[in-house]
Amino acid sequence: MSASVPSTQLSRRALLAAGMAAVATALAACSSTERAEPYGNNEWLQSGANRIANLALRDNLQSIRRVQLSLYRRNPREWRKWTSSPEEATQRTWDAILQDSPLPALRGATGIEAIRLAFETQPKPYEGDRIAALVVGWATLLKQANGGTWEQTMLDGINAENSYRAARNVEISLWLISSRTGPDGQPLLLATEISDRGRNLLIDRELSKVVARLDLMAAQADEKYRRAALDFSQNWLLGNLGPFFSMVQR
Repeated sequence: MSASVPSTQLSRRALLAAGMAAVATALAACSSTERAEPYGNNEWLQSGANRIANLALRDNLQSIRRVQLSLYRRNPREWRKWTSSPEEATQRTWDAILQDSPLPALRGATGIEAIRLAFETQPKPYEGDRIAALVVGWATLLKQANGGTWEQTMLDGINAENSYRAARNVEISLWLISSRTGPDGQPLLLATEISDRGRNLLIDRELSKVVARLDLMAAQADEKYRRAALDFSQNWLLGNLGPFFSMVQR
């Protein structure tokens, strides 16, 4: 006489088999999908918030590079003041930024001071590369907003106030680019292009993206401290009263 298996046990086995099949399918899908970006050596030192902040900074720096090249195309006199090509001017600018060695023409100015120099006309016009001065100013503000580092770890964090101020200074810069003129009445820097070939709004679009990311990072930093107290209270409540609630029948 053969022993029969209860129907409930069969159903459990069927559910278990179905679950294992689903897990196997998910793992196969993950193994066959390439990540857009491999894991970095320092990612294990970063929280999720650090990672998002670093990605936002990376995208902001890329936007500024695009703006720099676009400005050089419309204002070749600026890169010609000190280099033989816009690509060389861009490379030398970013070498100075990333190596923390300010450009000689800026006389040590960074951040908002470098931005001011870029639009200086009185009492003496700024003789250096105005576009490079702008880029140095923007990049310095972004680094300050990112906690004073190019790559955050768990020991770092977004400075909400610096991030908000950086966003406003980038907005002001965009307005100055479109409105500031020299003693001859001509624009200091040509930016937006409207011609028979169409409208080139790259500078407006990219700088607007930078402002949006900075505002989002500032809001996230404020929310982090606001949520800290709530998370502590929730963890305490669930840790102490969770067993009692689990005994209450629903």
